[in-house]
Amino acid sequence: MITLNDGTKIFVRQFEPAGKAIGHIHILHGMAEHSGRYVPFAESLVEDGYRVTMHDHRGHGQTAELNNAPFGYFTKRGGFERVVDDVEEVMQQLGVTTPFTLFGHSMGSFIARRYAQRYPHRLQRLIICGTGFVTPLHYIGRVAGRMFAYMQGDDVKSPFLNGMSFKSFNNKFRPTRSDFDWLAQSDVAVDAYVRDPYCGFVPTTRFFADLSDGIVKVCQLKEVAQMKNIPVLLISGSEDPLGQRGVGVFKLARQLTAAGLDNVQVYLAENMRHEILNERNRAHTIAQIKRWLYEQTN
Repeated sequence: MITLNDGTKIFVRQFEPAGKAIGHIHILHGMAEHSGRYVPFAESLVEDGYRVTMHDHRGHGQTAELNNAPFGYFTKRGGFERVVDDVEEVMQQLGVTTPFTLFGHSMGSFIARRYAQRYPHRLQRLIICGTGFVTPLHYIGRVAGRMFAYMQGDDVKSPFLNGMSFKSFNNKFRPTRSDFDWLAQSDVAVDAYVRDPYCGFVPTTRFFADLSDGIVKVCQLKEVAQMKNIPVLLISGSEDPLGQRGVGVFKLARQLTAAGLDNVQVYLAENMRHEILNERNRAHTIAQIKRWLYEQTN
């Protein structure tokens, strides 16, 4: 556990290799889930000699419990930027002084992208998993989130905004077994998510305002231009609705290239959905990530 400068307690996981670490990878999980779901991925990276760390974001997993805080709530104002700052505070308190690799999935991918814009000197490599690009829905969500937060309260759960954000994702895979079929083609993976007490909760009004605001900002070219020219891997499922089935992923790749990054690679896992680390072919996906890491090191 780490205590931040505002008193918030952050739950942290650390994995150390048997010998001297060949690098450090920090993992940022997505919305309505937690870092524990990335333990198998972390253990696989540790086998290759990496030191791996990760933490539960505010309003998620054991961090929410440690602070007796509502699930799906960052903070009263500026929540998205606050969770980006949390990453830097965590890394500082872990004693990380050399450039490291940052891996972010889904919501974590947008946090990772913002971190790369605000703390470019800290990164060696960036892996963006299950990401997307700004759409008109994010502008609507930003306004609607603020309006609902004003009318109902900042920390009130919003089934309406949750449905507005994700119902269309699931509809693309009808007939469906659950509200979360869009996450993975694998029934085992979806069922594990549904059973997990730290997953699938409905976030608050302020959360949707914060996240939408963050996504809009992250995708602005003037913000992207703040990034350092480091190797970037964009990895996603070819059927992931968050990435508009690859359209949003390639749009991001073109934007990064236009901003001056000259080592941007895209990998789409064929026929896979959002959570490619939990799909049937996850071993192949992880092998692709490891191969990319090796190529960038050597």
